[in-house]
Amino acid sequence: MENKNLKILLAAPRGFCAGVDRAIEIVKKSIDKYGSPVYVRHEIVHNKHVVDGLKKIGAIFVEELEEIEDKTRPVIFSAHGVPKTVPKEASNLNMTFVDATCPLVSKVHREAENLHKKGAHILLIGHKNHPEVVGTMGQLPRNSIELIESVEDAENYFNKNNNKLAYITQTTLSVDDTKDIINALKKKFPNIYEPKKEDICYATTNRQSAVKKIAKSCDMFFIIGSRNSSNSVRLVEVARNNGCKNSELIHSESNVPFEKIANCKTIGISSGASAPEVLVEEFINSLKKEFNVEIEEVEIVKENIIFKIPGKLN
Repeated sequence: MENKNLKILLAAPRGFCAGVDRAIEIVKKSIDKYGSPVYVRHEIVHNKHVVDGLKKIGAIFVEELEEIEDKTRPVIFSAHGVPKTVPKEASNLNMTFVDATCPLVSKVHREAENLHKKGAHILLIGHKNHPEVVGTMGQLPRNSIELIESVEDAENYFNKNNNKLAYITQTTLSVDDTKDIINALKKKFPNIYEPKKEDICYATTNRQSAVKKIAKSCDMFFIIGSRNSSNSVRLVEVARNNGCKNSELIHSESNVPFEKIANCKTIGISSGASAPEVLVEEFINSLKKEFNVEIEEVEIVKENIIFKIPGKLN
């Protein structure tokens, strides 16, 4: 392949958000405090590189508490949040547990509980079976919260018991898709109660805004992240919907598509909120071997949010 010039527009902010940083730190500090192994229920964040790194220092990942052989060892709940039944089960088993739920997800949990106490029937805008959605729906009694996945769901929703309605959203959705679903709900139910401040997290919004800003200037766009990472998959959609149809997810099993890139003058790169910066660096380094690379970082906002680690780990 001829060595040709390639311009990279590098989106910023990208990669780890404060909630992911905090969750990973919680696992490391738990291993420091309790020794290994410590168990983690569900992937702490959706990234194979991160999970494999934590396994090496003594974390064991399980999907359910019943898989934990030694119940005297501590268990950590992932950043996505868990249904109320999970800490209850851990308490019944006399297990030590540390909750690494992202504070912004916890905020949505509290919001759901408060709305429920006020007698509202809650519509959760989100993706079925995503761990965050499972955790949020698991904060409330059955039949008091329902999932809305699309504009069609919103338009077809029937308020059968004439309930007072309220909506909340998953934190990692596409800002634009969510806006369309909310508009459909408001049109159908003008009195629906909405959150005082939108639920989509600042990091999701910032990463999507940065991708939007540069997508139309790119021949291809690459998002570094995992296939089961909601916010990473949304970033690919955002790039496609904002001027760069040729957008792809680069995950742990991806091969770098050098032939396609050879036809590009400019490519965009960003990464999901659970993807470490080292993966972005590795991707760029692989490109440097094939092309004369010029990098321009396009930053739309500085992020300086830090979430505190639970006191019992300090």
